[in-house]
Parts: sequence; C-alpha cells; structure tokens
Amino acid sequence: MKIKNSILFILILLLVISCDKKRVFDEYKSVGKTWHKDSIVTFELPKLDSKKFFNLYVNVRDNDDYPFNNLFLIVSLEQPNHKVKVDTLEYQMTNPDGTLLGDGFSDIKESKLFYKGKTNFTQKGIYKIHIQQATRQTGKIEGVTTLPGITDVGFRIESTE
Repeated sequence: MKIKNSILFILILLLVISCDKKRVFDEYKSVGKTWHKDSIVTFELPKLDSKKFFNLYVNVRDNDDYPFNNLFLIVSLEQPNHKVKVDTLEYQMTNPDGTLLGDGFSDIKESKLFYKGKTNFTQKGIYKIHIQQATRQTGKIEGVTTLPGITDVGFRIESTE
C-alpha cells in the first residue's frame, strides 16, 4: 500500500511540475508573522534572454490574520545601470464578505498579483526587484507599521511564449 501511495504522489508531483512550463523564475522570502513597513524584500533576478518578453508577478502568502481588504505595495525594478523604476500598486485581497482571495485549501492563501506584462530585460547585468508594503488604514496618513497576516512575499517571471 505504501509503494502505491508513493508512486501516486510522484506522478502527481510530476504532473504539477510539468504544467508550469511558462515559469522562468519563482522565489519566496519569509517576512515572519508580520511585515514591517521598513522591511524591503529583495530578489536578484537570473540572467534573461534580452530578445524575449516576460510577464512579472508579485506573489503573496497570507492568512486569516490579514485585517484589510486591499494590499498596497511599492515595487521597484532596479536595472543594471542602477536606474530604478518605482510603482505603487494596489491589490484586492478579500471578497466582500471578508474571506481571503487566492489559492489554497487551508487558512493560508497564495495570491499571484500581476505586476508588469510584456517586459524585456535588454541591459546586460543584474536586475533586482525590491518590494515594500505601504498599506494604510482608511482616513489615516501614516502607514501601518506592522502588517499582520502576510507570511511570505515572492516574485515570479513567466515567459510570454
């Protein structure tokens, strides 16, 4: 019986891996139980074909401790020449009834949030992505110092081909 279960597990794992042919880069970093506003999550991107185009995503794992409807992020793309392109982004994280959006069967949900489409990396050298939370309570100017419910932040690159 154990061998049968092991073979089934391996087949399911291979199926899941083979279905993700567009993935070029996919990495997560833990932010602990709360994400501090001064904590910047940085990803060093692999060398990419300058003739190809890619879709870029921010991935977030959150749980039922997340107290807001939306998530605000500041995402910076640092180019090899040290020029930085900065975007302030807003994503809806819950349904109107307060249940979390995203994929997952437990209380942890994984959200794949669109960042940029049809992007190419033409400069030679190292590109970096910096992600910082910038969530605010309604009617308040100061940002939330510690954001509960976010456990991991990731970045994903997919081929457009």
